[in-house]
Amino acid sequence: MKIAIIGAGWAGMAAAVEATQAGHQAIVFEAAHAIGGRARAVNSTLPDGTPVTLDNGQHILIGAYSETLRLLRRVGVPQDKALLRQPMTLQFPDGLGLRFPAWPAPLDALAGILSARGWGVADKWSLLRVATGWQVRGFQCAASLSVSQLCQGLSRRVMTELIEPLCVSALNTPAERASAQVFLRVMQDSLFGAPGGSNLLLPRLDLSALFPDAAARWLTEQGGQLRLGTRVDSVLQAGTQWQVQGEVFDAVIFATSASEAVRALENIAQEAPDSLANNIYDWTRITRALQFEAISTVYAWGPGAALPQPMLTLRSHTSADPTRPAPAQFVFDRGQLGGPHGLLAFVVSASKGDRGALQAQVLVQAEQQLGLRLHAVQTIVEKRATFACTPGLQRPAQHIAPGLMVCGDYVAGPYPATLEGAVRSAMTAVQAITLTQRAPA
Repeated sequence: MKIAIIGAGWAGMAAAVEATQAGHQAIVFEAAHAIGGRARAVNSTLPDGTPVTLDNGQHILIGAYSETLRLLRRVGVPQDKALLRQPMTLQFPDGLGLRFPAWPAPLDALAGILSARGWGVADKWSLLRVATGWQVRGFQCAASLSVSQLCQGLSRRVMTELIEPLCVSALNTPAERASAQVFLRVMQDSLFGAPGGSNLLLPRLDLSALFPDAAARWLTEQGGQLRLGTRVDSVLQAGTQWQVQGEVFDAVIFATSASEAVRALENIAQEAPDSLANNIYDWTRITRALQFEAISTVYAWGPGAALPQPMLTLRSHTSADPTRPAPAQFVFDRGQLGGPHGLLAFVVSASKGDRGALQAQVLVQAEQQLGLRLHAVQTIVEKRATFACTPGLQRPAQHIAPGLMVCGDYVAGPYPATLEGAVRSAMTAVQAITLTQRAPA
């Protein structure tokens, strides 16, 4: 089949690789002149004038991201060089917190809980008791529950030092508003799934080099096409086929952001027959109802600035001044991850407020919690980074009409808005198209 894929982010490039591997001809259309979408490299400059490559948001992967890791292997990315693998670690600058040993699951989680520094017996027992309950119930709960409601039996310390950081990093939604069912799926796959599922995989390459660039090279080597600077403004149904910019395709996969997919599909609906137009409007109605959360990454630099390990968890306040905002939940030492020494990346999930004020607050947080006086390099705010993963949320389906599919981290699926969610949606879209082709007439 000849398949048009609109959008060259992680979902679009994953769909192109999967389609090509399945024997189809994939042609990717991208309006921008760069690929990667919301997980790509950006160029910047350090305060001393040195050019530096940043990302438009600091991302991490985990060992449970099986489909993403499979794709990296497929396109020839050497994982041992591209990713720093380490056991699950949520430790604070003072050394307190959680660190798993390199043991098989779930023994690593059990040992990590029992050895957590700064936790009392009551804290550890509360987590073991509650987590055992999750496992007994098959990691299922009422769709209406929030993460805070799910975790009512946990101690305050466990909530603030484990659950809340995990929740906001995985779902980019505060625990009091986040879906307990989606959170449980992440916990099941990471903490109680395959060996190494809980491992943190920290990129040593910029996000463009980590997958999209390698996928683009692989795609062209296999005979696929990547058409940059090409905005698709015309998609017409032609019997059982589709015309994209006047060119005939057997199937179309939209792999753009939610807002761009809504815009493009509603344009298609204006010239579509009623049956297709109605399907499109049903889809766009659900998609328009999604709410979005921002993620901010504050890059800062200081001569000799370094962390005791590549990633640390930060506290939401300081004992010196509990009322002062401390917005960043995590900090990464880019110097230990292939970047220039002295460069740190502070991540503010579910971020609020003005870019300048946020940057100033993070620099104060760095001085108070890390003892580092840093200079701002660049603050990147993705205002619509992820959908708000709230209880009972209805997410749009992937299938709109025969041969017309959508993929992305926001469509219906078990995962929150993560790289793995985007990749898995791409796999599902291509598999659905392939099965349609093979079905008997």
